[in-house]
Amino acid sequence: MIKYLGSKRALLDRIVQAVGGRLPEGGRICDLFSGSARVGHALKREGFEVHSNDHNAYAHVLATTYVQADRDRWLGPAGRVLAELAEVKPEPGWFTRTFCEDARFFHPDNGARVDAMRVRIEEMALEPELEAVALVSLMEAADRVDSTAGVHMAYMKRWAPRALKPLELRMPDLLPGAGRATCLDAVEAAAEVEADLVYLDPPYNQHSYLANYHCWESLVRWDKPEVYGVANKRIDVKARKSAFNSRPGIGPALATVVERLRAPNLIVSFNDEGYLSRADLTEMLSAKGHVQVVEIDRPRYVGARIGIHDPSGKKVGTVGRLRNVEHLFVVTDRRIDLADAA
Repeated sequence: MIKYLGSKRALLDRIVQAVGGRLPEGGRICDLFSGSARVGHALKREGFEVHSNDHNAYAHVLATTYVQADRDRWLGPAGRVLAELAEVKPEPGWFTRTFCEDARFFHPDNGARVDAMRVRIEEMALEPELEAVALVSLMEAADRVDSTAGVHMAYMKRWAPRALKPLELRMPDLLPGAGRATCLDAVEAAAEVEADLVYLDPPYNQHSYLANYHCWESLVRWDKPEVYGVANKRIDVKARKSAFNSRPGIGPALATVVERLRAPNLIVSFNDEGYLSRADLTEMLSAKGHVQVVEIDRPRYVGARIGIHDPSGKKVGTVGRLRNVEHLFVVTDRRIDLADAA
């Protein structure tokens, strides 16, 4: 899957364990801030019925591919689509100009491949799930040859070695069975959720996922928007603000989501670099039931380990710390056996 700030790849075993501990016989799970769709994919693999939601278009196609699409239905057609895309002649266009020449997120040779394949996907007029698989394959292929530290806020001064390799499509890891993917605002969607357990992994500080992954949003939407700044971010990054990226806004927004949910079980993932403290969240969530907390120490994201640099590439600052703590708040109607609960 794509490189993703806040990805729960390293925490999947803990999350699946916590979900399975509450729903040992399976059940319906809703992931209301699905992001990279790693959690939904892992839970679907374990046999849960999964509904993944995210308001960003790139996240929605990831969830459509990894949660909603049925491997038994789409693997054959997707293989034929990817084979056809691999034969498309590279042709530079908007993506190449915007993200390879005016900015340098990808090498122009690969930009031309992305442009040509994206145009061909549009021409195919595929069914939504099949189109999502094609878009995710293209997105992940571009991610493997990018020249960034993992987000689209800046790019390397010199091409990363992987950026010089040719882009190659791969089949996403589709799973058998059906799921559901929606593209809704979490606050609005919360009241409509029907699930045995809801998993919440909201944005926790000022870093906007739309801004961090604007190249993917533009690739998926293919609306060729007006762009601004050194990173050529979509102009709507300025307007599509989330209360979850605001210190005064996150508390009321998350409290509204929690209040609207009618699921009997809740798991909330939150980082100790976030705007809300462990005590804040424990107090908020205690209105829904018994709260247990699992603490997981882990390295910070790769950008923190690289350090702070100016536009010329000169290191200009120091990082305060290289590790943080992820909290899993497990909310149930009674205490359950969580060996690592604090």
